[in-house]
Amino acid sequence: MKESLSQTLALRQQQTLSPLQVRFVRMLEMNGPEIEEEVRRELDDNPALEVADVGDMSDDESVFNESAEEMQLADYKDDDMPSYRLEARNHRVDDRYYEPTAVSAGHNIYETLMEQLGHTGLSPQEIEVARYLIGNIDDNGYMTRPLVSIGDDVAVKLGIDFSDDRLRAIFDVVRSLDPPGVGAVDLRDCLLLQVRRLPQTDDVKLARDILSHYFDLFSLKHYDRLRSALGVDSSALKRATDVIRSLNPKPGSALDDNDADTAMRVYPDFNVDVDGDKLTLTLLNNLPELQIEETFTKDVTGGGDVPSSRQREAETFIKTRRDDAESFIKMLKMRQATLYRIMSAIVGLQQEFFYTGDESRLRPMILKDVAAVSDDDISVISRVTSGKYVSTPWGVYPLKHFFNERHGEDDDTSTHEIIAVLREIIDGEDNKSPLSDEALTARLKKRGYTIARRTVAKYRERLGIPVARLRREL
Repeated sequence: MKESLSQTLALRQQQTLSPLQVRFVRMLEMNGPEIEEEVRRELDDNPALEVADVGDMSDDESVFNESAEEMQLADYKDDDMPSYRLEARNHRVDDRYYEPTAVSAGHNIYETLMEQLGHTGLSPQEIEVARYLIGNIDDNGYMTRPLVSIGDDVAVKLGIDFSDDRLRAIFDVVRSLDPPGVGAVDLRDCLLLQVRRLPQTDDVKLARDILSHYFDLFSLKHYDRLRSALGVDSSALKRATDVIRSLNPKPGSALDDNDADTAMRVYPDFNVDVDGDKLTLTLLNNLPELQIEETFTKDVTGGGDVPSSRQREAETFIKTRRDDAESFIKMLKMRQATLYRIMSAIVGLQQEFFYTGDESRLRPMILKDVAAVSDDDISVISRVTSGKYVSTPWGVYPLKHFFNERHGEDDDTSTHEIIAVLREIIDGEDNKSPLSDEALTARLKKRGYTIARRTVAKYRERLGIPVARLRREL
């Protein structure tokens, strides 16, 4: 086939976002702490931007107030206002301080173990090896690498070539430190380390025997086979399993400041208060009132007919910075108004939940439903609700929690309602004979919820509830 070069002309439409639109979209996605940092950064970078004098408020730029809702309250004062009473409240520093949910711990596991090494009687060389071993223990207290590999690293990096027996002896010393169970190689090893340090009663000895020889049967809850293998009655087996359940499967997690669960902080972006028939929505950011710095509003041409090159450069600089500052102030106000408008729509659609805190009262709601009320694009609503939280009298919830699809096309039953009923059924079941997914499906059908067994299994897994066999108790 003969190759040839040719040119073609085609016409197509392509929509692109301007730099300002891209920045506005990014600001919509920011949560409270992120937008506060963005404002501080802009104040540092742009000399044309300053914090406005708000009268009786402090002149300190770190004192922020929230006034963006005032700009768009008129949008909610028409005949289409929802039947409940939704009021906006400016969030100022002197009103109310919202402390993020956080768990603070003391020392992390590495520091805790290192403090104990000086009391073990190990030699300086052995302590160096022990330090290296501790460095390979994760936040939950488990050893992350085989002892042989660590021994090779110690020989190369520290120049200490210990025999396998001596390395094992140092490892045993580390595993004897507090908290009990630290240095374990797996869950079974972790539980055994803890049970060996308990007073050796008959129940503890039986628990140790279960962990040593029948851990698979125990983990799969094959109690009949376990009772037969041990030659004990149900009462003795229950006492032994209670001992095992009292142990900590993650001995290091309670100590570690860096643990993902304990270090997570949630900063609510909104607050909803309930007072009788009145819902009060507050946008919770500590943002300042911004304005253009006075010197950037003046003419710098000096009044001459032909400005000099330096004057032209100064004028260009001032105009550029002033335009940037004006754009930023406008985008910030638009962001605040958009967030408040969309959250108002969510509160209006889910007002029964905000009044009662009953998750079964959450109605089916998708992005399109919010768009119909707020008149915003679906992509805007998705960005606004992503990664943001609302504080209510009933707890702190991610905004995504309020979205759920209809169970059926013509059915106004929400997923949350079905999940709440499913949880209620499982909570009320006989622990000695828990309900299978088929039985749960039948129970739901009796209550008027006709759904497939696989859907029941999906909802059960969403609740973090295991299958029936693993829910069985003695």
